[in-house]
Amino acid sequence: MGKTRWGILAPGNIAHKLAKGLLTVSDAQLTAVASRNIDRAREFAREYGAPTSYGSYQELVADPDVDAIYVASPHSLHREHSILCLEAGKAVLCEKPFAINEKQAREMVDCARANGVPLLEAMWSRFLPVTLKVRQWIADGAIGEPRMVLADFGFRTGFNPQGRLFDPNLGGGGLLDVGVYAVSYASMVLGKPDQVTGFAEIGETGVDEQAVMALRYPGNKLASLACGVRTQTPHQAWILGTDGKILVPDYWHATTATLIQAGKPDETVNLAFQGNGYEYQVMEVGNLLREGRTESEILPLDESLSIMGTLDELRRQWGVKYPME
Repeated sequence: MGKTRWGILAPGNIAHKLAKGLLTVSDAQLTAVASRNIDRAREFAREYGAPTSYGSYQELVADPDVDAIYVASPHSLHREHSILCLEAGKAVLCEKPFAINEKQAREMVDCARANGVPLLEAMWSRFLPVTLKVRQWIADGAIGEPRMVLADFGFRTGFNPQGRLFDPNLGGGGLLDVGVYAVSYASMVLGKPDQVTGFAEIGETGVDEQAVMALRYPGNKLASLACGVRTQTPHQAWILGTDGKILVPDYWHATTATLIQAGKPDETVNLAFQGNGYEYQVMEVGNLLREGRTESEILPLDESLSIMGTLDELRRQWGVKYPME
């Protein structure tokens, strides 16, 4: 096939980032944009050179000139919109978190597998060149056996009970917005946890505003994670092994990482983005379509389901339940 022809469903803030990254991919093109507000779709399409705009999502999924669709709607609509696209035979890149909970995510995965269509969670940090280099170091045994992951992602924003981050109806809270990055990073290194616990501060709207998490993995490996939307954190990840360690500053959009081994000079890699970093997940979907694969080896669907299960268990312990559940 030639260029992967993309559609964007719900042109909000995150969709602008994806569109900017997409424009740097030589074998991808933005073909169509859909919003429930046609003027908004047209404005977005003009900004990024898309030839077609739609005032409904149904029109987008019916477009024969669209191969893949980026689902950029709020968390609470990921299942509905992803399944709409998948049932129309469109490959889907669905913004993180994959869904509100594991049950919803499983329905998405089952639909993708039943229709033989690619589906990928848009955890963009997992596809970055530095992240792939970190995985290579680990696979090559550079730090021996990984034993612990320390990762955090928190920022302080003003309290707005009507805002997305604080609205239970939109899946608000720090865990699903930024904590998922830390949980996903630990999953990348250590796999699926066999014990999950943590503590959270629950705000007046009923969502988690800051939290710490402790996860145990087979072989007594551990992860210590933190997140929040009312607390600024350092935004870094440490991977600690039996024979060394890896530091990844700003791991969620990393361009640099340092390998630290006893008795050896530190090794730092600097791998700049081709665009803004969002292009690498676009490339992965294109690879899936060209190679006739439906699941990514970088972030398999079963791992996305496992991550959602971890988030579910943490919210269960904290008593955070969304109205749509």
